[in-house]
Amino acid sequence: MSKPYRLTCALFIFILLLAPFQIIASEADSTAKDDHSGHFDYFLNGEKRGERLFKGLTRTPVEWQSCVSCHNIDYIDTLNWNPSAKDIAGTFANKSIAEFRSVLMSPLGKKMEESHQNYSFSDEELGYIKSYLMDLNSAVLYETKPKVNNLIVFFFLGALITLALVDLFFTKKIKYKIIPILIFVFAFGYQIQMLAEGAMALGRKQNYAPIQPIKFSHKIHATDNKIDCRYCHTTVDDSKSAGIPHVNLCLNCHVIVREGTNSGKFEINKIHAAIENNTPVEWVRIHQLPDHVFFSHAQHANVGKRDCQECHGLVEEMHVVKQVEDLSMGWCLDCHDKTAVDFRENGYYSESFKKLHEKLTSGAIDSVRVTDVGGRECARCHY
Repeated sequence: MSKPYRLTCALFIFILLLAPFQIIASEADSTAKDDHSGHFDYFLNGEKRGERLFKGLTRTPVEWQSCVSCHNIDYIDTLNWNPSAKDIAGTFANKSIAEFRSVLMSPLGKKMEESHQNYSFSDEELGYIKSYLMDLNSAVLYETKPKVNNLIVFFFLGALITLALVDLFFTKKIKYKIIPILIFVFAFGYQIQMLAEGAMALGRKQNYAPIQPIKFSHKIHATDNKIDCRYCHTTVDDSKSAGIPHVNLCLNCHVIVREGTNSGKFEINKIHAAIENNTPVEWVRIHQLPDHVFFSHAQHANVGKRDCQECHGLVEEMHVVKQVEDLSMGWCLDCHDKTAVDFRENGYYSESFKKLHEKLTSGAIDSVRVTDVGGRECARCHY
């Protein structure tokens, strides 16, 4: 069989194999219903088609921004006032296509009106988008991957220790015994240091800034609108805890203020939904001490006249609250060592600490600090 003949046969077989795909592609093009739905791959399911629409992956140019340009899919470490894709998915999980269309295509809020101009989606496309959002709603988008760097170093040091001991007692390949001994001492010492630091850091959450169920900004409330901290945290002067306000307190303002300048209506609507459905807002606690530690806000904020910022940082400047200090025992004791007590004006101290009063009156000491009145006694915080 000649070479040209073999090439002709191979080309003919290739065309026969390609023909079914050409037919399928032409059918897919013929099913296109408008200018920006015909670009979908014929083999994509509803979720994939919705994903392409949500991300703006269209061949035909459109006049509006893609959904993902405002509504993030993945976790970001900066505040995005717009609801995330997962947030939208949870809100519209049980809504019909008609309700979905009404909110998307005919928005009532000013912020949505500005960003949703010229939107034009068919019911079929909205169904694809909703299907994609439903798929997101059941997915874990913000899962944090564990850090393994320290673990790798720890096991590597363990391997060095093992090799050093094996050579020291059995193989004896290394001429100078001081070398495996030094390897053992330094590697084992570093392991002990890693374990000690890990144990001391256990339970500490410095710079912890979790995603909250409602995008509440302390800057907008405390700084821009001049709302006092104690208006919301009502128990800070009388209780161990500063207290988290009930959504009924939020309604004192938000029964009138129904739309935020940055977030539109979406976040404020969560407050009204919580009231209507009689479900609490599940805030994520940020500042938390171990169970074996006693701490009273009343003793510090009321009796001690400490400002909130001394422990919590400049919360009034935060859109997203984070834990500024490490809240370790050493940090607390340092504060007790340097903080002066209002000793002269507080009658409680006049009877309990007469000797300190005499020293203060005589000028032997210029001030009394928390440490002097039991600030370093173990039972004050651990009992």
